[in-house]
Amino acid sequence: MDGPVDGYPGVGRVLVVIPTYNEADNVRIIVDRVRKATPNVDVLVADDGSPDGTGAIVDELAAADAQVHALHRTAKEGLGAAYVAGFSWARDRAYDAVVEMDADGSHQPEQLHLLLDALAESDAVLGSRYVPGGKTVNWPVSRQLISRIGNIYVRVVLGMPVRDATGGYRAYRMPVLDKIEIDKVASQGYCFQVEGSWKAHKSGCRLVEVPITFVERERGQSKMSQKIVREALWRVTVWGAQARVDAVRRLFRKRA
Repeated sequence: MDGPVDGYPGVGRVLVVIPTYNEADNVRIIVDRVRKATPNVDVLVADDGSPDGTGAIVDELAAADAQVHALHRTAKEGLGAAYVAGFSWARDRAYDAVVEMDADGSHQPEQLHLLLDALAESDAVLGSRYVPGGKTVNWPVSRQLISRIGNIYVRVVLGMPVRDATGGYRAYRMPVLDKIEIDKVASQGYCFQVEGSWKAHKSGCRLVEVPITFVERERGQSKMSQKIVREALWRVTVWGAQARVDAVRRLFRKRA
C-alpha cells in the first residue's frame, strides 16, 4: 500500500494531484511545500510530457520520498484529462479522497488543512476566493474581472449556490467522483472545474466552500487562454438551457 497508513483525520488516505506542463521552475517548490504543510498526505504529479524536464525532476522527488509519485503522460492533453488520469490512479490504489492543486504556487499548500478539515464533514470542498475571508493577491485587474464575471454568470445561468465554481483548489471524496462520473467529463480549464461543481451539486452531494488566498504565479507562464474562456461560456449556457428544459418537462409530468 502506498503512502501513510493513518491518513488525514476524519478523511482517510488523501492524494494531492498536481498536473504539470513546463513547470520545472515550480514543481520542486510546490511538492516540498505540500509535504511540509501536510505530511500525512501523498502527492501525485501528473506531467503531460513537459519538454522542459519537469518529468525528470518529479522522478527525482519520487525516488527520494515514498509519498511522492509521478504519472508520466505522453502528450499535452489538457488540465481536465490530467486530473481524470490522476483520479483514476488514486482509485486504483484505494485512496479515500483526492485534492486538485496547481503547480505554480497560486494554491497555498499551507491552506490545504482548511479543505481537508471541511471534507471531514462533507462530500466535496471548494477553495473559494469569493466567500468572506477569501482573496486574490497580485492578480491583474483583467483576470479578476474575467473570473468574477464568469462566476456570476455561472450562478445566474445554473442556479448553483457556489461563489467560486471556477476555482481549481478543491477536494473530493472518491465516492463522489464515481457518482458524478468524473471520467466522462470532457471539459478543460475553468470549465472542468465548473462541470465538476455542477455535477456534484445536481447529484445532491454535500458541497461546501472555504476561503483561500489565491496568489498569482511568480515563475513560468499561465495556461489561461481565450479558448478556455469561450469553452466555459458555451458549455455553461448549454447546461443552463438543458436544466430549464428538464425543469419544464418535470412540471408537465407532474401535472399529467
